[in-house]
Amino acid sequence: MTEKAALPRTKLFISKATPGDDAFASWLAPRLEAHGYEVFADILDLSPGDGWRLKITRTLQDEAVKMLLCCSDETLAREGVLEEIEIAKDLSRSLNDPRFIVPLKMRRFKKLFGIGSLQYIDFERNWAGGLTRLLEFLEEENVPRSEARAIQHGWAAYRRRQSVALRREPEVLTSNWLRVLTVPDEIYHVRPLRSLSEKRIAALAKESPFPVLEHAGGYLSFATASDFEAAFPATGRFETLWSVAYTDFCENGHPASSLGSIDARRHLVNLFRLAWEMQCRKQGFLQHTFSSGFAAIVSDAKIEIGKRIRWGRQGQRRSSVLRNIARKKLWEFGVTAYPNLFPFPHYRLKARVLFSELNGMKKGTVIDDPRAQHRLRRGVCSAWRNRAWHGRLMAILELMAGESPYVTLPTGGGSYIVLDAMPIQVTVPVTARQLHELGEDAEEKDISTLDGFFGEYEA
Repeated sequence: MTEKAALPRTKLFISKATPGDDAFASWLAPRLEAHGYEVFADILDLSPGDGWRLKITRTLQDEAVKMLLCCSDETLAREGVLEEIEIAKDLSRSLNDPRFIVPLKMRRFKKLFGIGSLQYIDFERNWAGGLTRLLEFLEEENVPRSEARAIQHGWAAYRRRQSVALRREPEVLTSNWLRVLTVPDEIYHVRPLRSLSEKRIAALAKESPFPVLEHAGGYLSFATASDFEAAFPATGRFETLWSVAYTDFCENGHPASSLGSIDARRHLVNLFRLAWEMQCRKQGFLQHTFSSGFAAIVSDAKIEIGKRIRWGRQGQRRSSVLRNIARKKLWEFGVTAYPNLFPFPHYRLKARVLFSELNGMKKGTVIDDPRAQHRLRRGVCSAWRNRAWHGRLMAILELMAGESPYVTLPTGGGSYIVLDAMPIQVTVPVTARQLHELGEDAEEKDISTLDGFFGEYEA
């Protein structure tokens, strides 16, 4: 009886967690194939009816030339991955290939016995950089490849299967826009009667209890001269050089002072922005400046760690957590507001997450390395599905509005910018349904958080 001939070892075997690393595998595999390498990954190579564990084991034992091991604490805790590592360690010895196992660092991970000394390829910083280094390594190792460079069509089919399905049913979507309901009637150009230095003019603008902009030796504001006199009694009298109705100023500017409509709208947007930021400071939100703007962060002055904030009205009461612990760091949710006057006055909200060190179970210093902040956002927040982001946004608006259905921003002299605390909703003709739906009132669990579950629930 003749022995069965050994299969050639040509396959790069991707060892990963399912479904946690599926997105990465579906990104990496076709790029390796484009360079002529043959790839095995269970998401594509297992057909219905396959003895999946047997096929995976035989492919690794008989056909793999290298094992590409996705490394994170979550992946390396999987029983199937640990079994594959043990098989690969045996193969490394029998094939006399100490670099048979190729660790791909997805996130920081604890070293495992037997592979702790292996040099990993870093995919945590960015996938493209990791791919470049991996291709260099495979060439150094003389891993066989084909000049044909055929990419399996199955990768595109897999991604289509994982995409969002559409149904021909109307769906109501909630945006991140807050509609401006009312604005002050007039805008004023005010200046002090006595001459002040530019430095003092600027200092008064920073000290102002209402939003003002320096302009032509004075200030543009929604506040009147008497409001300025009450705010700065030591400065003396103020005079109103001109005042214009809000709508006229927005459309035409102030031609008499050579202030065109474009500059006028820019000034209005800045006043809207200052009104938001000043109200956030007044309400005790932490101010933090990101690369693209100021953010109002929910800090310990607002709520304690792990506390749920109830939000929603008319039978839709739910709750969300805005401060919690993950990966031994404290995360705090916040928003940046971008005012805009087109196509109608509104504020566009951008979600923010700020990470700090822990001092026991209390907040320590804010992590000041932007790259570390970015890695933590990718590692922690990537697990938050749309419902989580939506819930946190609604909860922070609940904090700002209180018992009112509106967010009110004082602008001086009893005038206000009033926003609808409910973001603008739109109805679209189709309904999107994602795979792995969590139900109406549930979200994903995250075992790294303080209470193990930070979703929304029905009250």
